[in-house]
Amino acid sequence: MRQFFKYVLATFTGLILFALIGFLLMIGLIVGLASSDKEVTVASNSVLELTLDKPIAEREFDNPFSGFTGGQNSSIGLDELKASIRRAKNDDDIKGIFLNLELVQGGMASLEEVRHELLEFKKSGKFLVSYTDAQSEKSYYLASVADKLYLNPQGTLEFNGLSSETMYYKNLFDKLGVQAQIFRVGSFKSAVEPYFRTNMSDSARLQTSSFLNSINNAMLADVSTARKLAPARLKVISDSMLVHNADDAKRLGLVTNLGYYDQATDYMKGKLGLAKDKKLSLINLSDYSKADDKDDDVTSGNRIAVIYAEGDIVTGKGGNSSIGSTRFAEAIRKARLDDKVKAVVLRVNSPGGSSLASDIIYREVMLTKKVKPVIASMSDVAASGGYFIAMGCDTIVAHPTTITGSIGVFGVLPNIEPMLREKLGVTTDRVTTGKFSDFPTITRALTPFEQSQFQNEINRIYADFTTKAAAGRHMPVERLRRLASGRVWSGSEAKARGLVDVLGSFDDALRIAARRAKLKDGDYRIQKLPRQKSFAEAVFSSFSEEARLTLVKQEMGPLYPMYEQYKTLSEMKGVQARIPFEMNIQ
Repeated sequence: MRQFFKYVLATFTGLILFALIGFLLMIGLIVGLASSDKEVTVASNSVLELTLDKPIAEREFDNPFSGFTGGQNSSIGLDELKASIRRAKNDDDIKGIFLNLELVQGGMASLEEVRHELLEFKKSGKFLVSYTDAQSEKSYYLASVADKLYLNPQGTLEFNGLSSETMYYKNLFDKLGVQAQIFRVGSFKSAVEPYFRTNMSDSARLQTSSFLNSINNAMLADVSTARKLAPARLKVISDSMLVHNADDAKRLGLVTNLGYYDQATDYMKGKLGLAKDKKLSLINLSDYSKADDKDDDVTSGNRIAVIYAEGDIVTGKGGNSSIGSTRFAEAIRKARLDDKVKAVVLRVNSPGGSSLASDIIYREVMLTKKVKPVIASMSDVAASGGYFIAMGCDTIVAHPTTITGSIGVFGVLPNIEPMLREKLGVTTDRVTTGKFSDFPTITRALTPFEQSQFQNEINRIYADFTTKAAAGRHMPVERLRRLASGRVWSGSEAKARGLVDVLGSFDDALRIAARRAKLKDGDYRIQKLPRQKSFAEAVFSSFSEEARLTLVKQEMGPLYPMYEQYKTLSEMKGVQARIPFEMNIQ
């Protein structure tokens, strides 16, 4: 009888949870549909306010449960952001842009794209004003293009150069009793170093210092032009950390005004001829993107397919934040077989991943370029597997600040036998039909012969990678391998070495694709691939994952980034073409 009541109680609890989840899903659906149907009109004499308080991704992911999850996975789509700035330039109702910035979350190439659009906006003669309470290096890079730069009088401005920090886990593995069995090709393939070292190798430090300084110099050059300060002077300010507070920033000419938010808005009121007691008409990015676009009148049947490849490269379909080989090969194939698609732009923002998945996507690129132009546009990162899927394109376009290269492969196979035996008191035994039937396994160390077999496979895949890269770059394979060995380059460094063809933006790649396809401006539309999930699909597939991630983040706090890295390691299958885990530039 006790067992009966236990099952009844469990069933009753399950029904309550199911009803609660169903209720939340229904509320999310109603809220989402209501917001999607909302009509937005732009009042005359308005200012477009760009807060940029969410991560900047290549394409916007509209999280229908942001109200429940605190917007944890909401993002700003780079393409939508650029389109809104471009539209505001020609919108008679928009008189200026207000940058309300603090901790901008985006890669350097993405910020370069946004910055370029802001510079183009200024050519209209409309004003551009920025305000910050505390400004990071990245947010200042964007704000530096403004006519007026307001900084809170008690605020701070970070202007002391870039850094990149890596966490190392060897000591942790030693304490846990886990042995990381490493297989790689290339002295610069530092992705695996965190598992067997406690600090950077000389080669890892050399490459990181090289591309970091290249990116920093590109940033300083852009800021120099905008603020009319000599690059050498900016370098001294940065290297000597002369900016400690808002007064320093104003005295050194990095900002134009010290003032509060209301003083910045009062300035804009004056530009619009409004009295200070009148309300300033600010429209945010989300609302502005929903307003009707009267200029979208392209009716041509011609298409340029833009395939957004963002995230880790994995086998199978993948998800919203990964590049699944099946899904992306399908998208490229669709563009190839569609007669309306005259050219393809492959937009890559990826640190790499599965070597097998990369090769599957690469083959579809090679098949497509036989029948129509395929242009690669590298975003923040297009390295290792990210470089693999781009290297077959007719032309590779990268930003000076793109992180690319890392042509190399590796494999990691943990041996947890010491942890099981020493920490948990667990032992294993096995019966096999052959000498190597249990290969590979994580519950014993590999024999020397097995290690050699694993390394031979790594060598074979590296030879295939570099041979294909050399063919795509039209250079002898020996020369290509001197540039490979897993070394990471900035876009500028890669261009100087022939690993990319053109330094430019996504729009430059688009223009090259149109020119190769003999299409004129206004004679084509953009077709975005692969297809994103509809709102209803997102509602019924994302809630449980969103809720789980939110709870994990709240529970783990500052330890969550380490959990993310653990998840990345646990999801690795087969040989990897990937850059170091923490390519976080600050």
